[in-house]
Amino acid sequence: MNVIISNTSEKPIYQQLFEQISSQILKGEIKQAYNLPPIRRAAKELGVSVITIKKAWEELERQGLIYTISGKGCFVAELSSDDILKIRNDLVMKQMVSDVAYYKSFGLTLDEIIEMLKKV
Repeated sequence: MNVIISNTSEKPIYQQLFEQISSQILKGEIKQAYNLPPIRRAAKELGVSVITIKKAWEELERQGLIYTISGKGCFVAELSSDDILKIRNDLVMKQMVSDVAYYKSFGLTLDEIIEMLKKV
């Protein structure tokens, strides 16, 4: 697990953690059944609050990427290829809905948005 926290980012730290860890899980960089570090240790190592780590871990669990075993910790879920594809698409779609609403607030048309995406 490799995460980089930016204190200057507009995104909350828990969101940065969620996005980076979920991406690593979905790409197979963090293997299934991997035991995530305990919340307190992760907070200390990353220099953030326990609440921040807890919130990130809860979102990972809500999305089905990890599960908790009382007294043992949090583990990366065993996901099929179909599960990975579904979770990835759900997360991307959620972000795209927000992004498209932002672009439309500037009066951009769908064609203009698509053209800009192609340039990116």
